[in-house]
Amino acid sequence: QVQLVESGGGLVQAGGSLRLSCAASGTFSSYAMGWFRQAPGKEREWVSAINTGGGSTYYEDSVKGRFTISRDNTKNTLYLQMNSLKPEDTAVYYCAAGGTPGHVRLSQLYNNWGQGTQVTVSS
Repeated sequence: QVQLVESGGGLVQAGGSLRLSCAASGTFSSYAMGWFRQAPGKEREWVSAINTGGGSTYYEDSVKGRFTISRDNTKNTLYLQMNSLKPEDTAVYYCAAGGTPGHVRLSQLYNNWGQGTQVTVSS
């Protein structure tokens, strides 16, 4: 089991940046990781994923080129650098552990979730 705690959310203006962190308490390097987000009244949406070693990354089309996922296995921490933020990026962002290769977009295949951190982008 791995426990996950997100941080780094906040209120920013459009065009600004935030860096989200996800601190893990378990054997972090054993897990592929992902970021998801959910806006009020909308379904949870996959945002990005990264393999165990950090060498392979994946992005949803709407964030490609703006967001960067990374991990530091020595610090048991996952990151999501978000640049050029847009109002449509407003959501609660969740990190998740246990993604399956070839199916990184499927939330049901992740077995651990953080509590979420709110990101609000003003227009």
